[in-house]
Amino acid sequence: MQDEQVLVTGGTGFIAQYCILALLKAGYRVKTTVRTLSREDEVRAQLKQGGAQPGDRLTFVKADLTSDQGWSQAVAGCTFVMHGASPTPTGQQSNEDDWIIPAVEGNLRVLRFAKAANIKRVVLTSAFGAICAGHPRMHRPFNETDWSNLSGNVWPYQKSKTLSEQAAWDFIRREGEEMELAVINPVAVLGPVLGADYSHSIRLIKNLMDGQRGCPKINCGFVDVRDVADIHLLAMTHPAAKGERFLATAGDSLWISQVAHILREKLGPLAHKVPTRIIPNWLVRLGALKDPAMRGVVPLLGVNLNSTSAKARQTLGWAPRSAEEAIIATAQSLSKLGLLNA
Repeated sequence: MQDEQVLVTGGTGFIAQYCILALLKAGYRVKTTVRTLSREDEVRAQLKQGGAQPGDRLTFVKADLTSDQGWSQAVAGCTFVMHGASPTPTGQQSNEDDWIIPAVEGNLRVLRFAKAANIKRVVLTSAFGAICAGHPRMHRPFNETDWSNLSGNVWPYQKSKTLSEQAAWDFIRREGEEMELAVINPVAVLGPVLGADYSHSIRLIKNLMDGQRGCPKINCGFVDVRDVADIHLLAMTHPAAKGERFLATAGDSLWISQVAHILREKLGPLAHKVPTRIIPNWLVRLGALKDPAMRGVVPLLGVNLNSTSAKARQTLGWAPRSAEEAIIATAQSLSKLGLLNA
């Protein structure tokens, strides 16, 4: 194992960088893809913030999900692939296809090149959004047998994650041959940020710490990015992970107001701006009429999105930190790196 090489796609990503850190710590050599090689220094600086200076044990390849160029070079010499590069909410997408086509075609492109290079196993980073969306109210925690109901009220991002994961499973069934697939479905990913470029889930904590107007009645599961990296590593190496998907959550879901109380209670003066007032649902709906960014929140009002990671714990021996630890680590890192509004 010690000199095997792993490709991690999308090396500028929050989860990807923690996967790189976990792989380096475990003794692997790592390749990572970036859309522009000019970001190598930035990625290395963020990995240094995470405690790693890998030198030539980490190499960079220019590759984009929308083009074949660079992918044969990226997979060459690798035993495994961790594929998490995917469109994320940026506000630039104008219609569903802007989300869905790059996600589906990107997954299939990576799988085709991985197969051609005789990759042993691909670990795909999907999302809880491929599990939880479009359902009537659930009276049990979501688990890996659930898929988002695309005929329901589903955001384009959740649709893209659902269709791209399904496309990956279909590829493996149809033409995967000897190549194996395991899938990770994380809930909202928190944890220590490594720089100013972090995941959209982190903004939830940043907005609270910066003193947003109140707490909408939204429910969410949380998991620490360090534990997400660990479950990727387990899914890459554990024999029982072949052909399985694993929901990654630290425990029971929390309401935003509960997150606010945790920050207030544990961080004291640092969290003096954090609001604890609950915003009535009618006020959020009214705001959504004027603010397009709020419209996606409306279907989530009052909906319990609890889920279980029992499968990952039992099958892989995964033991994540608590959601509270992830929340506190996120806020402390934002403060330490000067990323909170003064």
